[in-house]
This record gives sequence, C-alpha cells and structure tokens, in this order.
Amino acid sequence: MYKSWKVLQPYLLATPQTLIFLMFLVFPILMIFVVSFWQFNGYAMTPAFTFENYVNIFSSQVSLATYLNTFKYVTLVWGLCVAIALPVSYYLAFCIKRESIRVLLFLLCTIPFWTSNIIRMISWIPLLGREGLVNQALLNLNLVQQPVEWLLYSDFAIVLGMVHLYNFFMIAPVFNSMMRIDRTLITAARDMGASGFEVLKEIILPLTAPGMAIGSIFVVTLTMGEYVTVRLMGGGQAASIGKLISTQIGSLQYPLAAANAVILLLFTLVMVTGILRVVDIQKEL
Repeated sequence: MYKSWKVLQPYLLATPQTLIFLMFLVFPILMIFVVSFWQFNGYAMTPAFTFENYVNIFSSQVSLATYLNTFKYVTLVWGLCVAIALPVSYYLAFCIKRESIRVLLFLLCTIPFWTSNIIRMISWIPLLGREGLVNQALLNLNLVQQPVEWLLYSDFAIVLGMVHLYNFFMIAPVFNSMMRIDRTLITAARDMGASGFEVLKEIILPLTAPGMAIGSIFVVTLTMGEYVTVRLMGGGQAASIGKLISTQIGSLQYPLAAANAVILLLFTLVMVTGILRVVDIQKEL
C-alpha cells in the first residue's frame, strides 16, 4: 500500500496544475480551433466544418497586408529592443561595481510597469501630438516651420509605444545572462591580448545569446497579438492582426476571428520554435 502511494503521489501532486492547464489554456485553444471552421451568414454562427474562413483570409489582400504589417512591427520592435537592451545590460553588469547602485538602476527600468499600459500610451499624446511638447520645442528652435505630423498616429508612434511597453522584457533576461558570465573568462581573454571588441564578440555575446532568446520570445509573442497600442498610437490609421481580430469580434464575426487567431498562433509558434532551434535556452533556465 505504501509503495502504491509513493508511485501515485507525484501524479496526484501534478493533477491540480494539469487540470488548470487543460481548462484555461488547452480547452480554450481547442474551442477557438473548432469555431474557426464554423460558418457565419452575417448575423449568426452555424456549426459546420468548412475552410471558407481560411480561404477568405488568404485570398483577401487586406488580410495579407495586415499580416505583413504585423510582421513589420514585430521586426522593428524586436530589433530596437535588442539594440537598447544590450548596451543597457552591459552597462549595468560590467560598468557598475557597487551592487546597491546596480540594483537601484535596474529597478529604475521597471518604473514604466508601475502604471497600466493604456495610461502609458496616453501619456505619449501630449508629448508627440501636433500641439505637443516635442513639436512646440521644434517650432521654438526654428528647426521646423510647421508641426511634424508623423510623430503621432503613425507607424513611428506605434513602434515607439511597443518598444516602451516591452523593452524591459528584453533587458531583464539579457542582464541576467550577463551577470552569470564568469568574469575570469574576460580577464583571461584580456591577459592574452584580446581587445574589448574581441571580448564582446567572442565571449559576452555568445554567452548572452540564451538571454536574448528568452527576451526575443517575450517580445515577439507580445507584439504579435498587440492591438491596444496599434489603436491608440495609430489613431485608427494602422492595422495589425490583433486589431483585426478585435474588430471582427466586435462585429460578431467569431469564426473569421477564430481563424485569424489560429493562424496568428501558428505563426507565433513557428517564430518561437525557430528561436529555440537557433539558441539553447536550457542553460539559462
């Protein structure tokens, strides 16, 4: 009896979290997948098995352009997050000697998370708007003759807002990877005559790759489904898959929205799988 209990104990302990995982993740995804094959006649859904929704998506120029626009945002946001995270993390990990100062500066990076995403997006409007602080400064300095229109309600504003939201998700894992680098490796490389660039190229960047992979997974997955930032910072003039799905749900086109959600999930899984195949993040975990 005791041996049977010892065998069953791990399974019993894992049962609650397994049920939660199935109920709140697997089952909703399966339902979305099922609904994506239903029919919609303009005012009601009909349970069926049809590929009409997927055909409409891949045959629509608007949908294809929206997917390309989403991939553009993902690429730009990911590239800017990496470009910001690497020097910031390097400075915190290698240039700050006192641990208390390092912790304080790292905590400063979390300040944007003290408010909600919507408030952070709205805060850009008085700064970047036509009558905002940036335009007023440019006009007062005679750098422009009229307000700059593309600072707000444009792709620039959308990418800026996303970088503002998700940059910390790249900084944190990259910083963690750099802090775990054995400093004796850097000392040995310098003793052997390696330059600062060679140390960065041959030691720091390769050992930071797992952290960059983790950060990339966060940034890519969050940006792929983003729609609030696109709506607020784009002023209704830009589109993304997340915003398209939100619009379709608002117009009760649930099967078409479900089909777009399935395609978006597949694209995201492909990107994440590609990242995991390039970099082994098990060392970081």
